[in-house]
Amino acid sequence: MRAAANAPLPVASRQLMLPDEAATATLARRISGLARAGDVIALTGDLGAGKTFFARAFIGEADVPSPTFTLVQIYERPPGSPGPRIWHFDLYRLKQASEAIELDIEDAFVEGISLIEWPERLGPLLPVERLDVALEFLPDPQARRARLTGTGRWAGLLAEIVP
Repeated sequence: MRAAANAPLPVASRQLMLPDEAATATLARRISGLARAGDVIALTGDLGAGKTFFARAFIGEADVPSPTFTLVQIYERPPGSPGPRIWHFDLYRLKQASEAIELDIEDAFVEGISLIEWPERLGPLLPVERLDVALEFLPDPQARRARLTGTGRWAGLLAEIVP
């Protein structure tokens, strides 16, 4: 059941330590298994923090280039994995939020699963109901901290992602 138009959406947060890339990939696959059409996963973190690595594991393909220059790549789900297409956006080069309309981002928000690197570039176009995954560097160069914030449906799913 959806919240009433003026009622705030539920929000929940969790964090976990990812000691290596294998742990990051496991987290991405766990989230991917819960994603459905209309879901938005917003990936934040400094350059090199692992956003594109996370996207590769989420998509389930080793050869997933960062769409830094094309701004968007669209992927079918791997064989045996039912579900909508995955739209992988890298908005680092976006100068204005309105430029995302030309990328058919509104279609992605309805029809597909949207993985968005540099989501803050969308400003007010970024949907409120989403899962935010913030990857942070730790002293160990292989390790990351993941801060997950789920709004709406994702608030209820966080306990499945991070028990």
